[in-house]
Amino acid sequence: MWPIVLGVLRRYSPYITLPFAACVGFIGYHLEGYISDRYTPGTAPIKQQREERLLANLDSHVTKKKHNPLEVNLSPSLTS
Repeated sequence: MWPIVLGVLRRYSPYITLPFAACVGFIGYHLEGYISDRYTPGTAPIKQQREERLLANLDSHVTKKKHNPLEVNLSPSLTS
């Protein structure tokens, strides 16, 4: 009897597992949407962020005499 049942299950397994997986996925998707908070706060447009960054960079260049790029990311072992 068991060999017949296992043969039928082996032959029709895609037809059995696909609806089961779809139901589990559907329930999980909606349950996650109900439980979690998917709100992502808005940010300023990229163009505006770039302009603000360039203005801040320009202000820092005006206040400093000379900017050395190696001083910005200097390794702690090389500072002494």
